[in-house]
Amino acid sequence: MRTPAKLDELDLAILSAMHEFQKAGILELSRRTKVARATVQARINRMEEAGVIASYDPQIDVTAAGFDVQAFVTLEIAQGALDTLTAELDAIPGVLEAYATTGSGDVLCRIGADSHAGLQAVLLSIDRTSAVVRSHSVIVLSTVIERRTLPLLRTLTPAGTAKAPAYRDRRVSPPGTRATDR
Repeated sequence: MRTPAKLDELDLAILSAMHEFQKAGILELSRRTKVARATVQARINRMEEAGVIASYDPQIDVTAAGFDVQAFVTLEIAQGALDTLTAELDAIPGVLEAYATTGSGDVLCRIGADSHAGLQAVLLSIDRTSAVVRSHSVIVLSTVIERRTLPLLRTLTPAGTAKAPAYRDRRVSPPGTRATDR
């Protein structure tokens, strides 16, 4: 397990800008955060190495791609069968994600399909795996909150102060304000 990265206000500003302007390059991010391009590049490199920035994959809306039936499936599995189940679930294209959990079930999966018949086929494939003892599914009717991370990151207490001039001692005056604007 990795040691959590210490993010400061500049790191959070860069992550916010990357989220808001997903196609922005380093130069555009430096303009938006009001810090040097080399500083932005170094911060991004550090966050990539720490695993904070895990991917640059496009976010794909499977509903827009024609897979508008989704469900969550709780699986009870045979004792010690998590590794076997992982391989078996990985072979089923309709399994979008799966997590080992605590509680009444052992694994929680999100699955997708193009129709109710397709959903049933995915569920049957899951039930046929050697590790699954019992499954319970619930169909998604609508998305209430999209997948998100920034609100959680913004709850962090920033680690120290940034060396970048625009982010030094932000309590005194945020970038773009004069001391008299406080």
